[in-house]
Amino acid sequence: MDARESPVAISVRGLTKSYAHNAALRGVNLEIRRGEIFALLGPNGAGKTTFVEILEGFRRRDGGEVLVLGIDPDHQPMSLKTRVGIVLQSSGVDRYLNVAETIAMYSSYYPHPRAVDEILRLVGLEAKRDERVLRLSGGQQRRLDVAIALAGNPDLLFLDEPTTGFDPSARREVWEVIKNLRTLGKTVVLTTHFMDEAQYLADRLAVIANGQIVAEGNPETLAGRDRMLATVHFSLPPGVVPPAPFDLHAKANNVFEIRAQNVTQDLFDLTSWALGAGVSLEDLRVERPTLEDVYLELTAEVAESRSGEAAL
Repeated sequence: MDARESPVAISVRGLTKSYAHNAALRGVNLEIRRGEIFALLGPNGAGKTTFVEILEGFRRRDGGEVLVLGIDPDHQPMSLKTRVGIVLQSSGVDRYLNVAETIAMYSSYYPHPRAVDEILRLVGLEAKRDERVLRLSGGQQRRLDVAIALAGNPDLLFLDEPTTGFDPSARREVWEVIKNLRTLGKTVVLTTHFMDEAQYLADRLAVIANGQIVAEGNPETLAGRDRMLATVHFSLPPGVVPPAPFDLHAKANNVFEIRAQNVTQDLFDLTSWALGAGVSLEDLRVERPTLEDVYLELTAEVAESRSGEAAL
């Protein structure tokens, strides 16, 4: 099968990288499909930056196999660079050029660029085409960063912490631009520390910790999240306690939690008891573990494991 027809955009097998005697990547295996938005999550020092820089062709690996769009980034970096766009956390764009001039300049570096007017439309900067870069808002500047990454009409985009430091409104603006890249058939690899960002944007994601992939899947089912027990929260008047057989956990200020094996049945039993007793269930809500809960649990387990190894 021709590499351009393969359903896999990135294939990594047994990837290793060390600095001096410190292992940054310890046999990473991962596949990223064409046309998906893939998020890579992990704490600082987990190996994210090293992993992405190897994929981009900016850092050489020690061992393993890596194919990006069918190309080994160690051996054919130039043929890869024409097909990849990169959005860094900060850019060095000339602030006195206008938006259209900036995109046109970067487009001139590529053999088959996308039309400037089309890029402006894709990132929602048509009305700002003649605005100098220095006059753009934070969200608009990030849109311009994405526009520059699209200048060469790449098949694959790497987005490094694309909304760090943004206010909620600007973050949402950038999210919609990234979401729209899927309609172009682009593959997007996103690194982020924001769980809500990964939840909203990613088709699939992976958590990396201590140089290894510790979980992989979609945001809803990562590490069995969809099978974890739900928790029913509510508060009661002082001195009032629900009857057995609830799996009840009392908190401060007359707040209670029930670990629900069967949410529908437990809610029915609880509300039936409350109605019969004439008791109001204040602040009644049902919650399942969030993506952040799962992420923190996964990374904490790795941290504990490392601490145990160090003690031996």
